[in-house]
Amino acid sequence: MTEHATEYAKIAETKDIPDGEVKVYDLNGAAIALCHVGDKFYAVQDLCTHDGGPLGEGELVGSQIECPRHGARFDVKTGKAMCLPAVIDIPTYEVEVRGGEIFVK
Repeated sequence: MTEHATEYAKIAETKDIPDGEVKVYDLNGAAIALCHVGDKFYAVQDLCTHDGGPLGEGELVGSQIECPRHGARFDVKTGKAMCLPAVIDIPTYEVEVRGGEIFVK
């Protein structure tokens, strides 16, 4: 994962994001897409590396998020670009869940 800060910041509660859904939050001025996949949460950059599309508005299928503009898909666990038109991976953020609260750095 890509490390962006030295401290974790609380950005949501687990009850805020149903399984299979994505919500966008601000983390120190950066928009991140927080994804709920099974019993885990993953945080990725909210911008598609293909043309800056809002990933948080895309569909989450399994552990892949699809850009609503041109269909590029990324693995939210690793940030890896999974199909064209994107060829550049997206940054990921570290996530911790503590007692129903979600912290990201």
